[in-house]
Amino acid sequence: MIEPLTVYTLPNCMQCTMTTRALDAAGLPYTVIDLTTNAHATDLMKQFGYTSAPVVIARVVSWSGFRPDLIAKIAALRDHPSLADE
Repeated sequence: MIEPLTVYTLPNCMQCTMTTRALDAAGLPYTVIDLTTNAHATDLMKQFGYTSAPVVIARVVSWSGFRPDLIAKIAALRDHPSLADE
């Protein structure tokens, strides 16, 4: 089972909206954290070197921006037989 991803977003962010829509379409669970209301999360993203939203954090990978290619890879991993029992 795939753990929920964490998506750090900003209001009125087109790439954030496109990312959450793509995650919904892929059936991937996620939690949204609004960077305008969570100073700790904002500081953390800056420490990791991210300067734009969205930032998506998965178990072993993270990225910034709308990345449908990476969303597709995570969705494919979800259905991989060796991960079915995790």
